[in-house]
Amino acid sequence: MPYGDAMRARLIIGVILILVGGVWFGQGIGAIGGSFMTGEALWAVIGAVCVFLGAMLLIGARRARARER
Repeated sequence: MPYGDAMRARLIIGVILILVGGVWFGQGIGAIGGSFMTGEALWAVIGAVCVFLGAMLLIGARRARARER
């Protein structure tokens, strides 16, 4: 079932993007300290983009699953 493998990969990558993007966003806005990224607006933007892309991957995987049924 190659289509199922692609959907699983989409889900995994989407979740990772959301988690990493959330951390980067938190560091960029200064909510999470201890890094060279802390307080740098660029990392907040990069984090927000990662969260958005991860969410799009999850939504796409969900729609593909619904179409499969």
